Parts: sequence; structure tokens; C-alpha cells
Amino acid sequence: MTKEKNNKNGKQNIFVIVAVIVVLILVGAFMISRKNLPSLSQTPASSKMDVFAQCLKDSGAKFYGASWCSHCQNQKKLLEESKNMPYVECATSDGNKQLQICTDNKIEGYPTWIFADGSRQSGEISLDILSQKTDCALAQ
Repeated sequence: MTKEKNNKNGKQNIFVIVAVIVVLILVGAFMISRKNLPSLSQTPASSKMDVFAQCLKDSGAKFYGASWCSHCQNQKKLLEESKNMPYVECATSDGNKQLQICTDNKIEGYPTWIFADGSRQSGEISLDILSQKTDCALAQ
């Protein structure tokens, strides 16, 4: 009877060891796959804003600003600093003068948006207004 009991205990021990190994492998695989994926909470919003910013650029809208301008920084944050943002830097590298492209476009304050129809709007502009001015849909 003891031999049967030892056999049963041995099988239970092997089962527990195998179960622990399987769990560890699964947890490890999950952690590795999660590490290689972009954050799920940020991916959709970022890609949506990239699409919106690309539409702004494609519409001919341009956002003129200066690196030292806090309102420009706020406008960039509103657009989630998308790489597709139609941004034109107006300040020289030392921040003391305006670049020729902005002088040529008569940019007098920052931020200034110039739209394809030639209209202008200065100051921080909401995404809704940008959407209306450019016919670019804001993704939900």
C-alpha cells in the first residue's frame, strides 16, 4: 500500500512541477509580447491624430510658430506633436529673428494658421475649428 501511495504522490508532484513550468512559460511569453507592443491606450489616439494632422497638411493648412512660443507649444500638444503636423518654424536658431519664409508670409504673431483658401487665424485653435476650416474629420 505504501508503494501505491508513493507512486500516487510521485505522479502528483510531477503534475504540479509541469503545471508550474507551463504557467511560468505562459507568463514569460505574455510579458515579452507585451513589452514589444506599443501601449494599447496610446496607439489608437496617436494614430488618429497622425491621420488628422496629415489631412491638415494635405489640405494646404500651415501652422506657423516659434520654438519659444508657449501658445505654439500648447497647439502642438493639442495635435499630440504628430510628425505629420503642418508646422513651419519661424524663429532663427538663436530665437532673436524671424526666418524669411515667415516674413514673406507676413506672420506677425504666433501661432498663426494659414489655410488653403488664404484665410488666417491667429492664436491657439481648437481641433473642431481646424476640422471645420480644412474639412478634415476628427476621428472618434
